[in-house]
Amino acid sequence: MKQATRFAVQMSWKLLILDMGYAPADVLSLARLPGDLFARSGASLSPSQYFDLWRGLEQAAGHDELALKLAQAMSVEAFDPALFACLCSPDLNTALQRLAHYKRLIGPLHMAVDIRADRTQVTLRCYGSTAPIPRSLGVSELVFFTQLARLATRERIEPLAASVPDLPLKLAPYQAYLGCALGASEQIQIAFSAHDARRPFLTDNMAMWAAFEPALNSRLSELDAQASLRERVRAVLLETLPAGISSIDAVAQRLAISKRSLQRQLADESVGFQELLSEVRHELARHYLSRTDISAGEISWLLGFQESNSFIRAFRSWTGTTPAAYRQGRAGMDAQWH
Repeated sequence: MKQATRFAVQMSWKLLILDMGYAPADVLSLARLPGDLFARSGASLSPSQYFDLWRGLEQAAGHDELALKLAQAMSVEAFDPALFACLCSPDLNTALQRLAHYKRLIGPLHMAVDIRADRTQVTLRCYGSTAPIPRSLGVSELVFFTQLARLATRERIEPLAASVPDLPLKLAPYQAYLGCALGASEQIQIAFSAHDARRPFLTDNMAMWAAFEPALNSRLSELDAQASLRERVRAVLLETLPAGISSIDAVAQRLAISKRSLQRQLADESVGFQELLSEVRHELARHYLSRTDISAGEISWLLGFQESNSFIRAFRSWTGTTPAAYRQGRAGMDAQWH
């Protein structure tokens, strides 16, 4: 199953941000995303930009409990087509199975649904970022599944268990909302009783589902038909750059194709090798500077630069600032919001 590398920006996102009480322009600025993102037709985000948007939301939220604000703002109008179609399901089991099928159209997450005799368990795994996922994202997914069940059944559905890789700083509000303990786990996980998972949805609408399904399947078919070389080159670079390997010859060898064939196929996807290399270096540089104490010289080597000055010049071209200034700014931002 192919991973999506771009995610359509839904106008419902802007509505949801407004309903949570935040200014979309402020969120985009904090996320370092284009200010006209929500106004552009056909706008999309890469996986790393998707996570940046969540970080922008976290910063805009400040000391608010972002995931709980999301629950308060959730409404039928705020759902994109894939999520709204799931609300049309006959029960939670069906909704979760549909959502797992279409999740890769919504964001960089893999979703697995395990329906057992006594419970239904959902496991989510993020992809497309070398940095830890935003703290609020994991718990927001748990809140979303719970609120979806409550909206559709008009009952206070409470999960049997819930866990995330990075626990919120304040556990009590989330445990009160969920009605169960919130634990730590490697993946995002939530489980509902078999009874609740089979409870009929009052929003069940087969006619509406029949209207949505062809368009959603068409989007999946387009995704599966897309060439994946760009994605594969990125994966190889993420693996080899920490060893100081960044040449197109080395990447072509890893992919078992000729250098010329690699260049030609990337050109067919309207991207060049140097562009991908710069993109991956930029992502890794931000990760190292934000999440580690590694020196600029060591980072330069990990990114495959011959000397530190080359790294510093490249980083300035990406961000408009130096690695040292970026690290200092991130440290100050973390102190402010945590």
